Order: sequence, then C-alpha cells, then structure tokens
Amino acid sequence: MKPADTVSPEPTGVAAIQGARTMLDPPPFRDAVLVHVVRQYKPSVGGLEDFVASLVARQRGRFRRIRIITCDRLFRGDGTKLARREIIDGAEVVRLPYFGSTRYPVCLGFLRELADADLVHVHAIDFFFDALAATRWLHRKPLIATTHGGFFHSSNYRMLKRIWFRSITWASATRYGALACCSESDYERFAGVAPDKVRLIENGVDIDKFAGAGSPAPAKSLITIGRLAHNKRIDLLLDTMARLVADDREWRLAIVGTPFDWSRDDIEAMIASRNLGDNVDLHVGPSDGEMRMLLGGASLFVSASQYEGFGIALIEAMSAGLSSVVEGNAAFTAFAQKHDGIALCDFDDPQGAAKAIDAAYARITGDPAAARETSIAQAQTYSWDATALRYEALYREVLGR
Repeated sequence: MKPADTVSPEPTGVAAIQGARTMLDPPPFRDAVLVHVVRQYKPSVGGLEDFVASLVARQRGRFRRIRIITCDRLFRGDGTKLARREIIDGAEVVRLPYFGSTRYPVCLGFLRELADADLVHVHAIDFFFDALAATRWLHRKPLIATTHGGFFHSSNYRMLKRIWFRSITWASATRYGALACCSESDYERFAGVAPDKVRLIENGVDIDKFAGAGSPAPAKSLITIGRLAHNKRIDLLLDTMARLVADDREWRLAIVGTPFDWSRDDIEAMIASRNLGDNVDLHVGPSDGEMRMLLGGASLFVSASQYEGFGIALIEAMSAGLSSVVEGNAAFTAFAQKHDGIALCDFDDPQGAAKAIDAAYARITGDPAAARETSIAQAQTYSWDATALRYEALYREVLGR
C-alpha cells in the first residue's frame, strides 16, 4: 500500500513552503494550549527526544502555551529524579513518576496536566498512547499521535506484538483524530488498523547543522552516528571494517555516539579485540562543531542498524554531502528506493558488506562533486521548517480550523 493522503502542501519545494507560510500566518493557534506527551525528554538524549525538541522549537510563539509531559527519571541514568516542573527553551516541562518497563513506562497523574489543553500530541506507541485513548471519555481532548516506528523495532516477541497491535493498538487508534506516520513502512503498517486516521509526515531533520560538512575530496573514511545500542550492531560494523583493513590499511572509521546498551569501554574492547586501534576512533558525545570536523574527514556514512524508526542520522549525513552504505532494514530500504547514493547491504555478511563499501567508494571517485551535490539536494526535502508546517496543517484538520 502506498500513502494515498499526506498533509504536505502542494506544490513541493521552496515555493510550497513559502505558500504554506502565507496560508498559515498568522497561525490559527495563538489562543491554543498544545501539550506534547513523550516518555523521555531533555536532558535525555536520543532520537525521540530530539524530534520533540526540534518540533517545539519551531512551534514557540505560534501557540499560547506549550507543555511537555514526560517521565521524571532518565531511563539510562542513575535513578535520580529530575525537577517536577521546569521551563526549557520556552516550553513548560512536567515530569511525572513512573514504574514498569522503559518500553512501556506506566506513568500516572497525567490527566490533571491536561485541564487547559486544546490539543494533545502523543509521541510513540506506548503506555501514554493507550492510556490517553482509554481515558478520552474523561479528558475529552483532541488527540493526535506520531508513530515513531511503533514497537516493531526488533523481532523480539513478534507474535505477542502482532496480537497487541491488532487488539489494544487498534482500539486505542480509534480514539485519535489522526496518526502521523513518520515513514512509509509505518504508514503501511498503521493503515492496516486505522486506514482513515493515517497521514504520512516524514520526520524533520536539521539539515543546516551539518550542511556541506563532508569531505569534498574522496577519502577512504567512514562514519557511523547513533546511540551505542545493541540494535546498531557496532560489532558487525567492526567485523566489516576488519575485512576492509585486511585488504587496504588506508580505511578508517569514526564511531560517534552516546552510551546506551554498550559503554565506551565495551566499544573500545571490541575495537582492540579486532586489532583495529589504528583504524577506528570512538567519539562519545561530541559537540556539533566537533561533529562537523569528523564529517569533514569522511566520504561515506555506514550503519549496520537492525531497525530504525526513521533514520535521522542518515539524512544528516546526506545533508553533509555523504553517500551511504547501510543495512537493508525497512527504513533504510525506503530511503534507498527514493534517493540515489544509498547502497544497501547485509552486515551479517562482513565480506559482502566490505565489497559494497568498496563499490560505493568507487562510484564516488568517478564524480565526487556530483555525488556530493546529489546527497545535499536530496536532504532538502526533510527540512524541519517544512515538517513543522505539515504538523500545523494536521492540527488544523483535527481541530476543524
């Protein structure tokens, strides 16, 4: 199934964005209170948190008030409780106690924080998604949700997930005004349970942050970006790197991320066990300036990730001018079908993955300027300004404005 209905303005491109701003300015939300609900937010670092923070940054001044409801402890922290209420970047953050799994944190007390809300925007398919749907008869607030990959990121508990999706998730979805699907794979999946609710709004990416930062000249240098999580499969990426280096000692890899399932020591031990100390560098939590420097030495983005909710790091790499060699998961496959310069491979086969990287590098050396310009141009369609406007259009639809 292909998305038949999106809320993106027509025509596309800069003209469309300017036209949409004309239609939406002044915004119809100056009298409205918008509440975002997300299981983790600042100071937590991750894709979900970054998405909400980036959206809120573009919504400030366009609503009477913006509030974020989240959990009161960092899932990967030391258990310290964060401030109950705080103003972050002009938005009110309310943190509530939770118990249970970090994938499905049970968080009570959210109803009283919705009293003045005109619209509630839920992020991800978890306890909040189900609880807000189940209590809609009490709070009576218009609801929308962004899917963020649902809970199908891994094959664990596959049968249980299918049963839950076809029962609990289906029942919850009926109480939402709309479901914003951030990828085509999400759209196809959620269209199976809520065909009249789904809208395709792909994630926004800060394409200015690393714009054009990649190496202008071909370099046998790779970069991977993301949490040091098991699903990123850094171990398989290092196995592939070992095959590359066995044939050519010029190859280098920069691993950029923050500790999650793996610590700095874990990754350094993996590098040492493969004798890759001279060819692989680990960079934990670099600043944006340091990231630009790292991208400046690279020609290819690589990822062995088993799953992605969307793939923001891939788009950031494209905005820097890098081509990519990535695992053929659902999100990356969808990108590869739409964009040039993205090669798919199977990192379970390190030798085959190494050949795919060699082939991608050979394509870059054929016309490095064209490869760079193509990646940068394709990244423009994921600008955050355009994405924020699509969400405003969705809000208008749900609120009947």
